[in-house]
Amino acid sequence: MTTFRVLGMTCAHCVGFVTEELETLPGVDAVTVDLATGMVALTTDRPIEPAAIRTAVEAAGYEVAS
Repeated sequence: MTTFRVLGMTCAHCVGFVTEELETLPGVDAVTVDLATGMVALTTDRPIEPAAIRTAVEAAGYEVAS
């Protein structure tokens, strides 16, 4: 499992946009987003490069916390 924080999410639509983008990454089995904390957990069947995660989150219009 990979966890990270996403900045800028304020509503359920935000969660949906981030989830949809992350689900397109090869190897992602499940995406769990906690809107209150901004934490995202990816369940994967292989390692995912941090750059790929960052790109997907940015494509949704948000930012991965450093």
